[in-house]
Amino acid sequence: MAGGAAAAGAGVWAWKTARLWRQKDPAELERLRRLAVNAGGRIIAGKILELLDPAPDSPAGPILLYEYEVAGVTYQAAQDVSPLPEIAAAAPFLPGQTTGIKYDPRQPTNSILACEVWCGVPELTHGTNPPSQPGDPSPAASVKD
Repeated sequence: MAGGAAAAGAGVWAWKTARLWRQKDPAELERLRRLAVNAGGRIIAGKILELLDPAPDSPAGPILLYEYEVAGVTYQAAQDVSPLPEIAAAAPFLPGQTTGIKYDPRQPTNSILACEVWCGVPELTHGTNPPSQPGDPSPAASVKD
């Protein structure tokens, strides 16, 4: 009888240990959410409203607030772009720009501006510099005929 209780206790311990080992951290869960929205999402036009700077003691990076409309309903959402270095570098230049938004058609509140393999900002693709500001010399302007 005692051997059965010990075996059951060991089994419960092993199950809990395996369950904790398989749990993903919040950053990984957010990455998987972004990729899932990218895989099954629909693209719609939206607008980046503003750049929100996180609190100094917060682990979050730059947060972009954006809005989009689906079936006559306007949604506002925010995305922490710190895991996406190219987007994070361009974040100060993006407010006011029209962009593509991917959203989950089954749950339109679930949306992204960008993920590891897709970016909705037309002027910005992975591996490029931040969009130029008005008055900045563009590379095309420096090329002479």
